[in-house]
Amino acid sequence: MKCISFILAATTMLVTPAAAEMLDVEKDELKFGFIKLTDMAPLAVAYEKGYFEDEGLFVTLEAQANWKVLLDGVISGTLDGAHMLAGQPLAATIGFGTEAHIITPFSMDLNGNGITVSNEIWTQMKEHIPHDTDGKPVHPISAAALKPVVEKYKSEGKPFNMGMVFPVSTHNYELRYWLAAGGLQPGYYSPENVTGQIGADVLLSVTPPPQMPATMEAGTIYGYCVGEPWNQQAVFKGIGVPVITDYELWKNNPEKVFGLSAQFQEENPNTTIAITKALIRAAMWLDENDNANRPEAVEILSRSEYVGADYEVIANSMTGTFEYEKGDKREVPDFNVFFRHNATYPYYSDAVWYLTQMRRWGQIAEAKPDSWYDEVAKSVYKPDIYLAAAKSLIDDGLATEDMFDFVTDGYKAATPAADVIDGIPYDGKQPNAYLESLPIGLKGDQVLDGNQVKG
Repeated sequence: MKCISFILAATTMLVTPAAAEMLDVEKDELKFGFIKLTDMAPLAVAYEKGYFEDEGLFVTLEAQANWKVLLDGVISGTLDGAHMLAGQPLAATIGFGTEAHIITPFSMDLNGNGITVSNEIWTQMKEHIPHDTDGKPVHPISAAALKPVVEKYKSEGKPFNMGMVFPVSTHNYELRYWLAAGGLQPGYYSPENVTGQIGADVLLSVTPPPQMPATMEAGTIYGYCVGEPWNQQAVFKGIGVPVITDYELWKNNPEKVFGLSAQFQEENPNTTIAITKALIRAAMWLDENDNANRPEAVEILSRSEYVGADYEVIANSMTGTFEYEKGDKREVPDFNVFFRHNATYPYYSDAVWYLTQMRRWGQIAEAKPDSWYDEVAKSVYKPDIYLAAAKSLIDDGLATEDMFDFVTDGYKAATPAADVIDGIPYDGKQPNAYLESLPIGLKGDQVLDGNQVKG
């Protein structure tokens, strides 16, 4: 694995506003992990623009083989922190999979994912998709257009396989959400059967992000949900068509987080604030002046030590557009959001949504009261650390108060029905009522008994 590290003698450090107010960090040599996706950008930018250095941090960034290896590295301490799936700190803290108390003081981005199907599946779906006067498919595309295709495969005795990146990934929950909204059952988990395929119409399995296009091309899966650049890679390779972005699925949904162990934060409180400051500055840079810095960000990410995909492939979504069918490129300025819309604030309501999806599909086997969702969210998401970093940046003259949400109680306003593909609003303060409103999925006291939903 290729590593990148800061090497700069303290005596040569430039005195900047940030450096003048530098925190007395407890640990200054740090190693952070990431997966080769464009939403790791805040880490790369904080490194390349010297923001870690301004905080007195000497950082090594190291690509990881997969999400489990990355999580294990943070738990064991071989990594001090990492670019993580938002569900990972929550799942680890409640003991689904590997058990460990992981926290996040920083949300890395909003949106950034897509669902892609193979050319063969797309051809069959198109018969069920309305088109506009120019002959282009009308978006957003519902999984209802996929349902007759899946039913045809089932009638022929063929399993319909799709890929996602990890059982507690946003991609798993977004793909499940899209399928369920279109009337397809994506399957349940139980304590005895963690495949997630109990009762499924569509069989979902794990594929590492960079391997998604090749796995689909080989015919092992018929489609997948993944972050960029691996949807656009399918377009460039001519092997598949992205049918929907997560911006269309749920406008401005939370994506990755920066995760570290609770023990690391307890032992290194100033270091944690310093890390968060550097990441906030990187997010600001990525979004400032209407994404004016995105071409430079794309060049950074295209390097082999970061994402390592071609510049053109990354730019196809990172600079404010998204290509569906080859030649059908549309403006999607908020496909990747790193700072605006309070993207970096670790809202409790974001955590609660992930927990509701874990409960919906059986990863949380039994009913929990609303208070439990609130308690878990507050044990993992740490807006107090985030706001301490924000205040320090304001004191340094690097940000202004109006850039941050200082008045929230940690919960966003409810997501309106119009911002979600199935027209069902989401209120993080009422998780059980939300679960009741979803037509497919566990709710109330329902549990899995073998292959049957009981209750």
